[in-house]
Amino acid sequence: MSAAQTESAAPNASDAPHHKPEFPKKAVLIVSVIVLLIAAVSQIAGPLIIPLGKSIKVTLLPMLWGLVIGTVVSAQKFRPFSERDVAIAQKIMDVAVLLLTARLAFTMGPSILLLVHAGPALLLQELGHMFATLLLALPLAVLLHMGPATIGATFSIDREGSFAMVSERYGSGSPQYQGVLTMYIFGTLFGTILVGLLASVTSQLHIFNPLALAMGAGVGSGSMMAAATGAITAEHPNMANEVLAMAATSNVITGLIGVYVGVYVALPLAQKFYNKLAHDNVRPITAEVAAASSAEVEKKPESLVTMPTWVIFVILVVIGIPITAIATKSFTYQLVVGYLLVAALAAAGMALSKLTRAKVPAMVMIVTLGVIVSSPISPIEKWVTAMTTPVDFLSICTVVLSIAGLTVGTKLSLLKGLGWKIIPVGLVSVAASYLLSVCVAELALGLWS
Repeated sequence: MSAAQTESAAPNASDAPHHKPEFPKKAVLIVSVIVLLIAAVSQIAGPLIIPLGKSIKVTLLPMLWGLVIGTVVSAQKFRPFSERDVAIAQKIMDVAVLLLTARLAFTMGPSILLLVHAGPALLLQELGHMFATLLLALPLAVLLHMGPATIGATFSIDREGSFAMVSERYGSGSPQYQGVLTMYIFGTLFGTILVGLLASVTSQLHIFNPLALAMGAGVGSGSMMAAATGAITAEHPNMANEVLAMAATSNVITGLIGVYVGVYVALPLAQKFYNKLAHDNVRPITAEVAAASSAEVEKKPESLVTMPTWVIFVILVVIGIPITAIATKSFTYQLVVGYLLVAALAAAGMALSKLTRAKVPAMVMIVTLGVIVSSPISPIEKWVTAMTTPVDFLSICTVVLSIAGLTVGTKLSLLKGLGWKIIPVGLVSVAASYLLSVCVAELALGLWS
């Protein structure tokens, strides 16, 4: 499995501190093929639906299989992954999460008018999602000594977009990224059950407006939203249409403004709160790299490998198109054109971010550009939507998490270090995010009425 074994032995960073990074073509090819195979197997396996009662069910999506298989492949001892293999996977991962962001941006554009028509309650409920995790889950994680992983695990409930936010700010090999990944796994396995149960209980108490409960359901996760709306409509069948519409709108708005809130507000606040509570001095990776000496940088495994960005985009497009075709059970020219548009948007966002010297993160550029060209004000909105609709969002998630598995298999000790701690932190994070959002929505609804 080790791609490094196909290459001639290279000196370690410690042996040759001035060794220039190389582009190991064979190793890159082997890692890319492994990602393709893992994602294909995961997508063919399909989702597993586990019913829990009449109104709650847990859906384990192919992306979870990709994460598990990738982790097993990189962690196995028969032909272990080398540091260089992991470095290759991490470099691909850094671009892959931006590709995910680009596809999400094209989904947001057509729904931009929802922000205009939404009342204050729909907008303010986002505050509930943000401050619930920061004010309740983060202090608990610090108390449990989770370390810098606390920042990634508690700045939000950590769904797909959070990977890009943390990866760009701290790097895909950082403890903060491990926190996001661990919280994502927790949310995937238990978040749907928890939100469904909370929605069911709060609905039966009849102390909240069903519309407020529906707004709280828009936490940014389709499966959690589905579980919550199922429980709410079961208790209020006469308001089923209103509940579904409000929950869907809330979920879209969380996706629309959640990127900006996460990048510019939630993540920086999480870092500041953590530093103050834990008496630490965690900084973004850009500041660390700028302050680091060249010798320290050379010691990092990533410094052994260099990969042109265009090569990474080619790899992701070549892998992504067949995986999406498997997911949608169709292959059309729109799929190919749409995937190229997604890749082009991600590349444009990265280029514009470099022009600002990274003062504006690439994912913010990507979301802004994507929303503009796919919104109703764009003259090419219909064409862009027609081309990108066949590009299945969840299939890209499968590719991203398959790569993520390859990057964490050799770092299982970090995940084991979090261990049981993620359970109470995850429970508080998800529960507080839903309940506080409901309370804010209830208050805003009363004032707006």
